[in-house]
Amino acid sequence: MRLILIRHGQTVSNVGGLLDTAHPGADLTPLGREQAGNLVAALETVTIDALYVSTLVRTQQTAAPLAAARGLEAHVRDDIREVGAGHLEGRHDRAAVDAYCTTFLAWANGDLDAVMPGGESGRDTFARFDRVVTEAAELGLETVAFVSHGAILRAWTGYSCSNLHAGYVSDNPLSNTGTIVVTGSPLTGWTAESWIGSVLPEVLTSTPASSGPAGLPADRGF
Repeated sequence: MRLILIRHGQTVSNVGGLLDTAHPGADLTPLGREQAGNLVAALETVTIDALYVSTLVRTQQTAAPLAAARGLEAHVRDDIREVGAGHLEGRHDRAAVDAYCTTFLAWANGDLDAVMPGGESGRDTFARFDRVVTEAAELGLETVAFVSHGAILRAWTGYSCSNLHAGYVSDNPLSNTGTIVVTGSPLTGWTAESWIGSVLPEVLTSTPASSGPAGLPADRGF
């Protein structure tokens, strides 16, 4: 199965650098709505057999033009929501952002027992995301798209894909409506084919990063 993993469009919280992970979450900005519309053309040549979105409104708004153009139902699943910020929710200071990024990057690096302050562990987060992946795989379809969130998509692919590692995930933020394409299955595992259009080799040779602060740019990927 091929999974097309799409981050939502820009939100007002993205503009403010806020850790915005709780339901219902911020709406898309005008630019975010434009990005959502542009997905239709960007994915024009890509077959999509089913479409899933999270319970946060920004993913549903992002998926709406694509769903309409393809005649697809957007299946809403809470389990593919963003990595919860716990006690850090609503903050935008450097200490909070570093704590959030350090935790989800630790998961990408295999430390699934690391816990977000006041929130989930990596083990719990990936278990819920994997439930929807398994549901999609059991449909027996060729290509399924998820419109989800930056941190959870980066952490899950960094951990689950045999050719990715935490260093790559840390060094390559996922832009609004950026896509990661992976192939495989819940039984055989996953390989990342591309990251925001860049084709990935079967083995990445750069050195994995430590689990320290991510040092991400202004758009940190929430």
